[in-house]
Amino acid sequence: MTTQLSTAELQATEALLQGYGPAQPALATLHQHQGDLESSLEDLVSAAAAAAVYGEDRKTLRQVLLANLRREVCGDDSFRERVEEYNKNPTKAALLTGLIVYVVDLIALPWMSPAIATVAVLWVLKIGLRTFCDYTEPGEV
Repeated sequence: MTTQLSTAELQATEALLQGYGPAQPALATLHQHQGDLESSLEDLVSAAAAAAVYGEDRKTLRQVLLANLRREVCGDDSFRERVEEYNKNPTKAALLTGLIVYVVDLIALPWMSPAIATVAVLWVLKIGLRTFCDYTEPGEV
């Protein structure tokens, strides 16, 4: 399953989020990892958790975030409706930033940030909400 934004997808996302300052660290990290959502999420979560984590610990932090994200968004009709609305109008920056802010407010992790939410939302949009909710990585509970 591809969890990497193409160059065109990354450029389109940058154009949409150019006026949204809290997403800029996410975009910089995505560039650093050539659009790789998993690697970008690991870096952002590790930095936000204020821990020098390496190897498996980085993956564990990402898995904690994804487990919390799945638990909160997969049964949330309002989030689903927002995703559907964005998918109908993917050029509306307000819809994308609205999804990001909604995720920040929804996820109860002390290190949740708009940058992390940006990458998480892009991940959900890239693979689709249904696939995201059904997909479980090896080793995840």
